[in-house]
Parts: sequence; C-alpha cells; structure tokens
Amino acid sequence: MNEVSLKDKVVVVTGASGGVGRAVVRQLGAEGAKVALIARGEAGLAGAAVDVGAEGGTGKTFAADVSDYDQVRQAAQRAEAELGPIDVWINIAFTTVFAPFLEITPEEYERETKVTYLGYVWGTRVALEMMKPRDKGVIVQAGSALAYRSIPLQSAYCGAKHAIVGFTESVRTELLAEDSGVKITVVQLPALNTPQFDWGLNRMRRHAQPVPPIYQPEVAANALVYAAEHPERKEYWVGGMTAATIMGQRTAPALLDRYLARTGVKSQLTGEKPPTGVSNLWEPADEDKDYGAHGSFDRRSHGRSVQLWMSQHRRLVTLAGLGLAAVAGLGLRRR
Repeated sequence: MNEVSLKDKVVVVTGASGGVGRAVVRQLGAEGAKVALIARGEAGLAGAAVDVGAEGGTGKTFAADVSDYDQVRQAAQRAEAELGPIDVWINIAFTTVFAPFLEITPEEYERETKVTYLGYVWGTRVALEMMKPRDKGVIVQAGSALAYRSIPLQSAYCGAKHAIVGFTESVRTELLAEDSGVKITVVQLPALNTPQFDWGLNRMRRHAQPVPPIYQPEVAANALVYAAEHPERKEYWVGGMTAATIMGQRTAPALLDRYLARTGVKSQLTGEKPPTGVSNLWEPADEDKDYGAHGSFDRRSHGRSVQLWMSQHRRLVTLAGLGLAAVAGLGLRRR
C-alpha cells in the first residue's frame, strides 16, 4: 500500500477547534503539514492554530458553518489562496442532541442533520471541485460505529452517520468508475472522550457520556491521519467494540435491538447533572472558551487501540493467522 507523506501538504480539517478535530490538527502539525482549520468558535480556532504551530506545522483559521455550502466553498478558496492547492480534506465537524426522538423539535432535528450530514456532503463536494481538475487528492470521512448500529437518544446523529456511509459509497463508486486519482475513505470511530458530551444539547436529567469502553481523541486522530496517508482502503475500524458492534449488527440486529432497549439509555448517562446553558447546536460553544481536545472522562479513557493496530497492519495479522493455523495443523498431524 502506497503511503502519502503529509509533510508540506495542505490539509483541510472541519471541526478543527475541538475534540477529535483538535487532536487531528495537532498530529498534522507534528507531520509538518499546512493545516486549514475550519470551525465556528473563534477561541477554539485560535487555540488550534497555536497547537499546530507548536507541533511544527502551519495553521490558518477559516471560520465557517459547514451546514452552509457557500461558507465552506469560500473558506476553501481562501485556504488555497493562502496555503496552496488542497491535498487532503478531513470531514469531522458535527453536532448532536441527547434526547428521545419526540423531545427534539423539528427545527433542532433539521439543524443537526444539516451540520452532521450535509456538512460532510458540502465538504466533500468542495474538495472534489478543487481536486478533480488536478486528478489527485484524498478525502477522509470521520465516521462512527453508530453509522451501522443506532442507539437510543441519538436518532439524528445516528441517522446522519448512516447517511454519510451511503453517500460516501456512492461517491467512491463514481470515482472508481472514472478511474479518478482522487481517493475517498471512511474511518469508523468508537466512543471518544471529547467535549461533545459537555457542549451537546442535552434534554436528559443527567450528564451524557460515551458508551464505554472510551478512547482518547488521539486514538481517533492517529487513525484519521493514517487513513489520509493510506487512502486506498474503503474503510477503517477503530476499537474492538466498533468491530464487534458492526459485526453484531450484520449477524444479529434484532438481538441488538432488544439489548440496547434495556441498556442503551443508562449506558449513555452518568449520575451527575448536565451542564446548564451550554449547547453548540445553533452557536459555537467555543466562541469565547477553548475546550481543547479532551472531554470530562480522562480517567476512564484508553490511549491505545489494539484493533486499530490490527487494522493498520492487516497483512501482517493475516500472515500471522495463517502461520498459527499452519502450526496448529502440523500439531494435529503429529497426533
């Protein structure tokens, strides 16, 4: 598999001001990339630009709401004017509402869908408009295990993540049909310790949390940057639970329905009260406060993923498996 070096490459990251996006831009800075930071919150964007520079890269901020195609297009045009032609585009920006379906207003549902789904559509469209004439470039979609297996309290988010998979598969087949030099891939992520659970709109009486096991955002950043460097794969899975969830959905979806009906709500809530007056649905939560990459669950979060390593070294794992099978077969013959 050919590796694409990101040193001196121009990389656009949406949702760059906090959470996974913030961890990604730090790693890109360490890779020596020129990073175009797209988000809404001025404080978060400013902090992200400082992080990129501190790691050795170049970071430029471009405030935009990804639900608006024109804003995304204008941000990309400014990025190319200041940094050069875009080589990689990583879609991460999203928002979410923690509430039963009927407790989310139509306006809120539409807003979340526009940001979390159409934000990826517009980002992908703008990236392709700029990359296809040059016949090169990479687009990486930050996905989720919830793109295949929905859970309660996040119907709009789950619906958007499902839609991203369908949309991306369609675009990928078009690029393959054209024998295009532009590559597109998806990274399905696990539960992550990000500010999502501190600034998401929450209608529950308790603080929202990621469904354990929880991983640090740097694990996701490692996977997304790796995918940008190795874009030939259709999809990457991060975390053992992500793999188990996707495979479980393929083999026993009705059983998972009943299991999540019993456990899905409780597993997403802590015993604490939720933050009051904080929501990034309509306005950025990090306009005046920089939340950074991490959320409130550092003590419970894992910094590594064995499954991610296996996904990144699939050939080695396959060869090792064949070797073990051969040794086992030899042992049986001797018996």
